[in-house]
Order: sequence, then C-alpha cells, then structure tokens
Amino acid sequence: MPSEKTKVRLFLAALLTPALLVVLAVVAFPFLFNVVLSFSNANIYHIRDWRLIGFDQFVSVFRQELFWSILLKTVIWTLVNIVFHVVIGVFLAVVLHQKFIRGKAWWRVALILPWALPQYITALTWRGMFNYEYGAVNLLITKYLHLPPVEWLTSPFEAFLAVIITNVWLGFPFMMVIALGGLQSIPDDLYEAADVDGASKWFQFWNITAPLLRPVMIPAITLGIVWTFNNINVIWLVTNGGEPADSTHILVSYVYKAAFNMYRFGWAAALSVVIFAILFVFSQMLLKRTRASEAVY
Repeated sequence: MPSEKTKVRLFLAALLTPALLVVLAVVAFPFLFNVVLSFSNANIYHIRDWRLIGFDQFVSVFRQELFWSILLKTVIWTLVNIVFHVVIGVFLAVVLHQKFIRGKAWWRVALILPWALPQYITALTWRGMFNYEYGAVNLLITKYLHLPPVEWLTSPFEAFLAVIITNVWLGFPFMMVIALGGLQSIPDDLYEAADVDGASKWFQFWNITAPLLRPVMIPAITLGIVWTFNNINVIWLVTNGGEPADSTHILVSYVYKAAFNMYRFGWAAALSVVIFAILFVFSQMLLKRTRASEAVY
C-alpha cells in the first residue's frame, strides 16, 4: 500500500499533467520548433525539404540595413508609447485618488474602457477616424483648428504617428489601474505630516508618491514594454499591414510579413529569435532593478 504522502503526490501529478501537456503543446513545442527553423533554409521553395544551414539566417538578419532601421523604429515606438502610458496613467491615477473628486467609480469605468475593449475593435475604429476624407480626426482639425486635413494613413510620418496615438489610447488605462492600486497602499499619515510641515503638492509627489510607487510601477513598465514591443495588432490593423510602403513596420509586424507574405520562414524564425533575445535580456535587467527597489522599500 502506498503511503499517504505518495497518494497526495500522485493526486497532484494527476492534476498537473493535463496543464503540463497543454503548455508543452502550445508553448514549448512551437518555441523549440521555431528555434530549429531559424537554423534552416525553409522558404517557399523549401517547404517540405528544408534543411539546417547553421547561422546563415542570423547573419542575413544582421546584415540587412532594413533590420536596423526597423529596430530603431521599434525602439522609438516602444519608448514613446511607454512614456505617454506612464505619464498619462499616473496623472489620472493621482487625480482620481483625490478626495474631492466626485463619481470616482464612474470615472474609473469610463477611463478603463479603452483597455477593456478588444484591441482589434479599437484599432479599426481609429483607422476609420484617421480617414482622410470623412475621418473624425480630420473633421476636428479642419473645423476647430482651421487647418488642412492630414493624410494620416498615406504619409510615412503621419501613419507612424497615427499608430502611436492609437496605442497610447489603448495603453494608458493599464498604467492608471496599477498606479491607482499603488496609491491606495500609501498611508495618508505621510501626506498629513507633509502638509503640517508646509510641503507643496509637487514636493509631496516627488518625495512621497513617486518613491513609494516605484516598486509597483517597475514591473508594470516591464510588462508594458514587452507588450508594446510585440504589439502587432495596432500596426497591422491601423496601417493595413505596414502601409504606406512598409514604412510603419516594427520588428514583430515585419516578422509576420516575412513569414506569411514573403514566405521566408527560416529568416522570419531567426528574426523572431532575435526579438526574443532582446526582450529576455532587457526583462532580466529590469527585473533585477525591480528586486533592488523592493529591497530598499
């Protein structure tokens, strides 16, 4: 007869096995297959008879100027979005945390809607709003600013600005919710003592609010950077696949184009491994910073 401890272990193994099999099937196997494919010559001419060719695909990735230009654009895209996400999110959280604000519950629901709605609905809605002839954005520009309409989706700079605006709209509610939870954990006694000492609201924010929010916001910023870096939905749906002339692509959207439009499967797999390596190294560095902050606070 097995012991009671052995029975418990067998029971736990029975519970975990289905989940483990699902993870292996939908996460581990595709990832490992993608790594293997990155060392192959798989393309439209070698779909069934592809073979391993070493690091040739990685060399091809790093030798192309297009990779470096898209990488730079991806970094700009990520930094600009994260800055606006954090600034707008923290600002709205601080405002909603004030005691004199009425109807806080309604404001929270209204401000979280951009994040709660499916991304593809929001992206397609913004695409319609950026339409040159009948889009709401150009109608507001011509009516209230008395400026000519902007070719949002047919000019490279304007199209890239359009996807940034769309993603800022999608991303700030997440940072707002995280910051609002962090603010509610800060004791009111600290602010009351600062008021007694005559400290200004600006001084209180930089010396009380910001330091105590840091351990909460750093993990959220890490997640936000990874999500934004890999956000293909906004790029693909707002600009219709990187238009005009592939000028609005970021790395992840160009991987999709290389694999499913140009059928360069091995090259796309190599680029996706490079993206994974970039995000893995960055995340580890930022998480170490997070643990350092938690140790301090």
